[in-house]
Amino acid sequence: MKLIYSAPNLLLVRHFQNLLESHGIDCVIKNESLSGAAGELPPTECWPELWLTEEKRYREASRLLKGAEEDQRPWTCLHCGELLEGQFDRCWNCGEYRDD
Repeated sequence: MKLIYSAPNLLLVRHFQNLLESHGIDCVIKNESLSGAAGELPPTECWPELWLTEEKRYREASRLLKGAEEDQRPWTCLHCGELLEGQFDRCWNCGEYRDD
């Protein structure tokens, strides 16, 4: 097994687990219930971790996660200049779709 991702937000780790599994890449989450130990242990040691069960698929999984993270970056509407959060594909101000 190989660690591929860790974050303080379990929902984000689960989202990435779902993304990888939808591409046939098996993975498991560790430290899911360890958040209560933060303070006794360093916080980053308590973060949920996403582990690949097949190390040979690490490169493919990394590429998928990188693309997913880039989709979450804020973007500026080319039509009206409005700054929008990355999860939106359409401008709330003018209705234009995100130009990739």
